[in-house]
Parts: sequence; C-alpha cells; structure tokens
Amino acid sequence: MDLHVGPDEAGQRLDAFLARPLGSRARAQRLIDAGLVCVGGLPQAKSRIVAAGDLVEVTEPEAPVGPEDVAAGVSFAVPYEDEHLLVVDKPAGLVVHPARGHLTGTLAQALEARAGAGAPGDAGEGWRAGLVHRLDRDTSGLLVVAKTEPVHAALKLALQRRELTREYRALVVGRPPARTGTIEAPIGRDRRERTKMSTDTDTPRSARTRFALVEALPRHSLLDVWLDTGRTHQIRVHLEAIGHPVAGDPTYGAAGDLGLERQFLHAARLAFAHPVTGEALDVLSELPADLQDALQRARGTG
Repeated sequence: MDLHVGPDEAGQRLDAFLARPLGSRARAQRLIDAGLVCVGGLPQAKSRIVAAGDLVEVTEPEAPVGPEDVAAGVSFAVPYEDEHLLVVDKPAGLVVHPARGHLTGTLAQALEARAGAGAPGDAGEGWRAGLVHRLDRDTSGLLVVAKTEPVHAALKLALQRRELTREYRALVVGRPPARTGTIEAPIGRDRRERTKMSTDTDTPRSARTRFALVEALPRHSLLDVWLDTGRTHQIRVHLEAIGHPVAGDPTYGAAGDLGLERQFLHAARLAFAHPVTGEALDVLSELPADLQDALQRARGTG
C-alpha cells in the first residue's frame, strides 16, 4: 500500500497518519515496529513527523503482526515495578529501539508486548510503555520505563533537571590524572566518520560527564561515571577524548581488550524520587559475568 501525505496531513506523527487507512493507531504502530512501514524508502519510527508530499509505503505482513511476534525471544530482568513505572535491567546485545538492521526483537517491542498483556501490579490492565532514556546495544544495565504519559513526562523533566541519577561502572585504559573529574565537551557527528560521534564535529551539542576512580589497576582504571546530559555514545566519546577509552570498545577504543566482546560499560545504578509517591528509589545492578571476568583479568587474578 502506497500513501501520499497531503497538505492537510502534514505535521502528524507517522502512526497517527496511518491510523485511518490501517484501521487503528495500534495496528499502525505494530506494523511500524515490525519494520513494514517506510518513508523515503527507509523504515521509520512511530514518532516520525510526516511532510506534505512524503510517500509512505506499507507492506502488509503474510500473517498478522502482534507485539508477541516482533518481541519473540527477548528477555530482561525487572528489579523494580509498580503500577506507575518499572526499572529494566537490559542485557548486552539487546537493541532498545527498532532501527535499520534491528527491526524486531528490541526492548521497546518486548515492553509493548508486556504492556499489552498487563503485568504484576497492574490489576490485569494493559498500559503503554514509555522509555525515558536509552542505552547502547552493547551497554548493559538499568533503564526506567513509564507506564503512563504523566509519569513519562515527570521522569523526562527529572532527567532534564538532573534529578535522576544515572551511574555507570566503566573500565578504562590507563589512569586519569585525577581521582575525580568532569569532562565538558560538546558532542556531535564526527566530521570524517559519519557513523561515529565525536568532540570534533560540525554539529556540537553540549555534553557533561563526571567520573571518580574506584580502583587503580596495572593497565586500567575502574571508574564510576555519572551522566549530566544524554548524548549518543557520550561516556565512550568523552573518555576517549581524554585519552582513556573504555576497555573493549570496538568503536572508540581497542576491540578485544581483556578478551571482551563489547565495551566494559554498565549502567549500575538509577536513583530518583518516585513521580507519584515521592518515595526515594535507588536501584542497583551487579556487573554481568563477562565484565566480572574481564575485571579479574585486569587485576591480574583471572
């Protein structure tokens, strides 16, 4: 099915534009999440704003596509959940949002399936998943997910106000010159390698990262790292910029360091005030086994 966006329809979200021709917004969202909707020949996100003259191509699936289909095989831990929100512990290798090359089997789709089915604490009722922030595919650890639009808006505001603590554990090459530090350098697309982010960019956006030394090792340093902003690949780019790339990072460091198959970066702690109850939530996640093994090797004991 090919649809052209008219002048009166310009400015709508893609899922809203498709709601009428496809029968419902929910069905439109399922097809978009399955990678079956393209604009300009490329799969797009539900939130894509359509413009007059856009060609929207919809490929009808051979069989009905539901949340359980696009989320098949996805698993993750949930260390905290109530009727308002949940905290997910994402394993390395799990993509957060659908994108080219990863159209199904994402965390967002698995959360949609979980929401539609209802979950403990929801009195059997469905809810709408709203990811508040994201992690790189090969970064493991904690993410907070809202179940309602007001909670999502409140958590986004807390994030903007730096009232939501995001603490990471990173193993880096070498030793920073100070036990604590702040890296404040704008980040954008690299001038030469467009697939990378960089502080050497024509499209800078302000970025601020703080770190503290946890353990000094023979060739590496174990750091706690805090994000004050949330740019793409921010921690990895900033640590590379000061000459201490994340161990095992295939893009910004040395792939395979300490036998790692990914970067040694783990979202270890989320702390924030519950947007509804005001309760102070502080959720922790232990290092996964592959990072624990690499840390032992860095200590010389593995």
